[in-house]
Amino acid sequence: MNVPRYPSLYEVNTRVRLRHIARETGRRVTLDDIPDAWLAGLVGCGFDWVYLMSIWKTGEAGRRVSGSNEEWLSGYRNLLPDLREEDICGSGFAVTGYVLHPNIGEPDALIRFRDRLHRQGLSLMLDFVPNHTAPDHPWVRDHPDYYIHGTEEDLARRPQDFIRVDLPGGSAVLAHGRDPSFGGWPDTLQLDYGNVAVQEAMTAEVQRIAGWCDGIRCDMAMLVLPEVFRQTWGRAMEPFWPRAITTVHRDHPDFVFMAEVYWDLEWTLQQQGFDYTYDKRLYDRLRNGAARPVREHLRADLEYQQKSVRFLENHDEERAAAVFPPDRHRAAAALAFLCPGLRFFHQGQFSGRRKSVPVHLCRGPEEEADPAIETFYRGLLGCLRLPGFRDGEWRLLDCTPAWEGNPSHDGYIAFAWEGGGERYIVAVNYAPDGGQCYVPLPWADLMGKAVRLVDLLGQARYDRDGESLLAPGLYLDIPGWGYHVFEVAAEER
Repeated sequence: MNVPRYPSLYEVNTRVRLRHIARETGRRVTLDDIPDAWLAGLVGCGFDWVYLMSIWKTGEAGRRVSGSNEEWLSGYRNLLPDLREEDICGSGFAVTGYVLHPNIGEPDALIRFRDRLHRQGLSLMLDFVPNHTAPDHPWVRDHPDYYIHGTEEDLARRPQDFIRVDLPGGSAVLAHGRDPSFGGWPDTLQLDYGNVAVQEAMTAEVQRIAGWCDGIRCDMAMLVLPEVFRQTWGRAMEPFWPRAITTVHRDHPDFVFMAEVYWDLEWTLQQQGFDYTYDKRLYDRLRNGAARPVREHLRADLEYQQKSVRFLENHDEERAAAVFPPDRHRAAAALAFLCPGLRFFHQGQFSGRRKSVPVHLCRGPEEEADPAIETFYRGLLGCLRLPGFRDGEWRLLDCTPAWEGNPSHDGYIAFAWEGGGERYIVAVNYAPDGGQCYVPLPWADLMGKAVRLVDLLGQARYDRDGESLLAPGLYLDIPGWGYHVFEVAAEER
């Protein structure tokens, strides 16, 4: 398949999607029942990847935890006032085995679904959870040495982080999976990466998964970095990711690794072989609503940015429509998805859904679509289908004062794309108030030419002479949270 430099990915909550189809059809459905027409619609929107979230086998132990935690149950009931027991299916990240969950289909259904995607020109991404397993994973019984063990004192002092488990040889105190900043996840047990056998076993799991899909999203990938693991558990370990990635690439050289990662460890994981890493810092800066930190973030090395995953929501974040007011939502989306990197979109984002579905549930609430947000995203996806935005060259542009004493240029962020004979300027006033600035365009060959600028996401249409666009530059006067995506066309005067 022809893979663009800057692909787009669509995340599907698999269990919620299948439950929705089942309600429409009145029968049990599996991956085989996801219509080809729906997949073709994703192709028509310009997507390159489909990420199926929560497809692996989970167990009764995780489901019991999901259905007995009072704090979680309160959240479920707020989301679904008519909550039923069958809506609580357990976290898809408390995995008991990397085989397709029986409720999603027989094992071969995954291969059939992947092949259907390939026929449409789409690639398949699946989950991999390196840090922990479910409490009823077979390894707990067969290989208890694969897990972090604690003491009676640990259990008494930190009951949120440890649990007593009955094993064939007697009971043991095992640790819940956790990151160093929070208490343990009660539906998981922590793998011990200081044990070489664990690393070999998890590498073998990734190798098996690589035979069924084209890439994996690695959940909380930084937790198994040696420095983080040592900080969390006081144990030394050999680096896992470089060896695992190299091993998988021997048989699957084009297999893609995407890391969910935080704490400024993105570059570390890119250096260890990851193709893409979450860009949570850009998300946080967009959410904070100030232009300068966003602009400074986009000054990072282009190699780093090309491997960054740009998003406004996913299953771990709140819905964009709930976080960003409508005008700022559109401005943030123009910046996040029209800059370089992998463009990550979430099921329900395009219709302006405001309610997040916990990973413990397999049913979501019904919500009315927001027509204005739908119209905006149709236009944005139209831009992302253009070759210039998929494979072009990107550069950040300067935004200079419109006149002395006017500081409003500091609210602007602008950049240029060029490729395949196409040129575009993206300009966003990422500030609550209107502002003015000049943006000198970067193309010296505009000198002596007549230039037409047509806004692909609005009604603006301007004719300018090339000299003025080079210096002092394109004059902009945009209201707060406003934006333009200009197609730039030049011809001899």
